[in-house]
Amino acid sequence: MKLVVGLGNPGVRYAWTRHNAGWHVLDLLRQRLGAPKSSLSLDSHAWGPIPVDGERVLLLKPMTYMNLSGSAVMKAFRFFDIGLEDLLVIYDDAALPFGRIRLRARGSAGGHKGMVSIIAHLGSLDFPRLRIGIDSSGPQKDLAEYVTEAFSPEELALLPAVVERAADVALVWITRGTDEAMREANSPPPGASGSSKGGFEKKGQPTLRDDLP
Repeated sequence: MKLVVGLGNPGVRYAWTRHNAGWHVLDLLRQRLGAPKSSLSLDSHAWGPIPVDGERVLLLKPMTYMNLSGSAVMKAFRFFDIGLEDLLVIYDDAALPFGRIRLRARGSAGGHKGMVSIIAHLGSLDFPRLRIGIDSSGPQKDLAEYVTEAFSPEELALLPAVVERAADVALVWITRGTDEAMREANSPPPGASGSSKGGFEKKGQPTLRDDLP
């Protein structure tokens, strides 16, 4: 079984904040996969297992708030007896330019509190993670404040294309593995101009959802 986790904070207050980028990718994945109605268990909203090309996939949104994400992930990880290589965590990264995505097979938390929690609970760095750039290179402000602010109007205009590309990469990971997904994720996005907040080609615009199941 594959476990795909999107990180974010529950509640309408946080639905369109930068810290919830992972949830928007998970929402698009569940639309694409025709996921059934969610169940609320193990401190998470969960969809599945969903059959995908002979694989079973569970989609998970921890409802513990970001900084305690590890508790919910560990519960699902143990309950479904999932291997580290079969876990993909999708989350925002302030160190990446807005809209850039990166997939790695392992690595540190990079200061991300949700990942700090997951790594502490799993006791390992050795699981794939897909990072969504939210860019904190503008005017200096407290990082905790920045990530819990709403996306700017400019970012919201570009967000559907970013979410779509990240969902594409997650599906490649599910069906063809980490190496193929890394090649897809770590190449420049179509139409990229080099600007941190522009130049993304908009294909079909997915309908982004809030935090409701």
